[in-house]
Amino acid sequence: MATVQNSNKNLTRDLSISLFIYTLPVLAIYLYFKLSNNIVSESHIALPAFLEFAKPAFENIRTWGLTVFMIVLGVIEFTAGLYDDEWTGEERKIDIVSFLAPKLILPAVISFFSLQVLPVLIPNLENALSWVPFWGGFFLIAVADDLTQYWYHRLHHQVPFLWRFHRTHHSAPYMGMAMLSRQNFIYTIFFSQIYLTATLTFLGLGLPALFVLVIKSIITLTAHSSIAWDKPFYKYKVLHPIAWVLERLISTPATHHAHHADTSGDGVGHFKGNFGNMFFIWDVIFGTGLITRQFPKSYGIKSYKQEEWYAQFLWPIFKSKKEGSALAEGVLSVPLKHTPVVENQPVLETVQS
Repeated sequence: MATVQNSNKNLTRDLSISLFIYTLPVLAIYLYFKLSNNIVSESHIALPAFLEFAKPAFENIRTWGLTVFMIVLGVIEFTAGLYDDEWTGEERKIDIVSFLAPKLILPAVISFFSLQVLPVLIPNLENALSWVPFWGGFFLIAVADDLTQYWYHRLHHQVPFLWRFHRTHHSAPYMGMAMLSRQNFIYTIFFSQIYLTATLTFLGLGLPALFVLVIKSIITLTAHSSIAWDKPFYKYKVLHPIAWVLERLISTPATHHAHHADTSGDGVGHFKGNFGNMFFIWDVIFGTGLITRQFPKSYGIKSYKQEEWYAQFLWPIFKSKKEGSALAEGVLSVPLKHTPVVENQPVLETVQS
């Protein structure tokens, strides 16, 4: 009982802190205009001169560059043998389907939301925030998008029912480009932050959103990669100060690989935290982070049954036929702790939180 009360107290505290963080960009923009004698210009949304040269590159990276980057990095990983021959059978199917389906379907969903739904929900507000300076829009979207995803991710680990929608991402027994997009489609389609960012884009912050999206994508791509780019920062003493800042500010391979470990009992794995996507600082603020500068020996979930690709991708629409699977017919809930097995009781799986 005391544990539940403490958990609720911590959740209330963290949500209160989050609400304060959400207001910081708004307060910063307000103070900027107060100090500027309330001068508002339609041209504020224009890029700063020193970033103009980067706009074409960011636009190309957004449209096709990220996909090419993923494929090239994936080829390098396979060539280097970083998957230990684990990319077989159902693993290959679920990774490929999860990679292709969102790229074919999500753009249409977001376009419908932006062009049909938003004009009805918030009529006459298109480009209403176009007066916001670029830095303000960037700050606003970076915080709103990534902090919202932090909570979306965290709740899918801590709420038993939600865990199975996110379980697919953690079932991969390897890290790398192959499993980056590996998600249950319902988890992906309800990504809360993509609709928030689409709304802010509709309100006139499309340019800052472009830069945030590209930077965030690169950080999350490299954090999932099996190529540990952060190891030199831990190896060479002269780079330790940079490492200290990096690993607390953004997600790195070491901190995010720990989140995908199949155990938290070795002092390295930490699937109970390290929820940050672009920014790791959320985990630092809320006490859910673990920094060890080490990499787990194995990944995935102990209860993985190598479920069929369609069950992992479209549960609960399609159920697994694997006996004992958390995605099988008859599984009603996922408890936070192991409970004694009772005859005729539905199969249960411990939530990975």
